[in-house]
Amino acid sequence: MFRFRALSALAGRRPLGGDREVAVAAFVAARLVVGASMADPLPAEVRVARAAGARAWLAAVAVPALTRGPLVRVIEATGRDDRRALGAAVRALIDAAGRCLDALARRELDTLAQELDGP
Repeated sequence: MFRFRALSALAGRRPLGGDREVAVAAFVAARLVVGASMADPLPAEVRVARAAGARAWLAAVAVPALTRGPLVRVIEATGRDDRRALGAAVRALIDAAGRCLDALARRELDTLAQELDGP
């Protein structure tokens, strides 16, 4: 099953620039979260390496400053073993990126945050 269809579709529909970059960055962050939070998460060294790569990529992307901080927090949280912190970071991203996301994309991120609250 391909996760985050709405986020990827939103990124494809937006014109080049801010809102599209936010949608792409939210998609990348969500994919990193899945690798850190699944029943059998990726090894810590892999997650840390992926987070470092994502931080370097994010430095080259034009996203608003108000969204950049929450994106960095999500990316960095994927390298740690703290689902609660990861969920809080995803919620902060939803709040910061909310105006750039449509209802379906927000719902995907909300669902991801709720999954992090589970067992």
